[in-house]
Amino acid sequence: MDLLRSLPIGLYLEQPVTWLHRLDPRVKLGWLLSFLLAPVLASASWKLSLVALLVIISILAGIPWRALKPQMGWLLLFGGAIFVVGMFAPDSINVTQQLRSPPDPGVEIAQPYQYVLFKLDAGMIQLKITRKSLENAIYASSLIFTSIYSTTVYLLTTSPEEVATGLDNLMSPLRRFNVPVTEIALTLTLSLRFIPLVLEEVQNLVRSVYTRAIDWQKLGLKNSAKVWLTVAEKMFANLLSRAEQIAVAMQVRGFTTPNTHKVEWHQLKLRKIDFLAIACLGIFWTARVIIGGQFI
Repeated sequence: MDLLRSLPIGLYLEQPVTWLHRLDPRVKLGWLLSFLLAPVLASASWKLSLVALLVIISILAGIPWRALKPQMGWLLLFGGAIFVVGMFAPDSINVTQQLRSPPDPGVEIAQPYQYVLFKLDAGMIQLKITRKSLENAIYASSLIFTSIYSTTVYLLTTSPEEVATGLDNLMSPLRRFNVPVTEIALTLTLSLRFIPLVLEEVQNLVRSVYTRAIDWQKLGLKNSAKVWLTVAEKMFANLLSRAEQIAVAMQVRGFTTPNTHKVEWHQLKLRKIDFLAIACLGIFWTARVIIGGQFI
């Protein structure tokens, strides 16, 4: 079990350098927020279009499959399970249709609106798919996919320093209200840097337990819980020790507060590709307002 490869959360892909890497972090953050907010109150076709757009962007960017494969497997499995469960879940709407008057002889009756798309009644098994349940399934599964996948692509192509720089620049007006913007950016950077350390610590402790070939059946439930509690206690102790070492290293290098120690994260500069991405973002939201809210 390799958590650092199976759960690449917060990891930065240094090579190869794609055009997504060259984008300004503020522009990428704007696109990330757009993918997170655009599905709200949108039609099912728009949600599916967002999923396709994300996949196309990752393909055009040339992100290696080895970096996306660990996430895509369980993400597609989880999204597919949510879609199937939501599709057959009851929608709490009872739609019936009844003619107001008997039809005239010889008059062809128009095809009524079909709300129930699929219905199976086989004894104890009763399954029904309606338009509302299908729309709910598409909404839930696509929302999970876009939120997780877009965040993964953003973190793969943006270093923690660039993330901190972009947030520090975008939140700079909040300094007028005495908001500690630099401290927030520094905390975010340290947390992103600390995630691989947490995964590595968990991985090492789990491997140390499995290499001892413990007979869990003989231990029983109570003793097994004690073993894992001991492992969890050791993990938190190691993580706190590493956090203390990082704090000491920062103090030795002269960092006290942002007021006395200026943090040079990353040099922000908008290029032609950034302006093109901003223009595409404007087109994206124009399409969202015009056609994204219509129902299929």
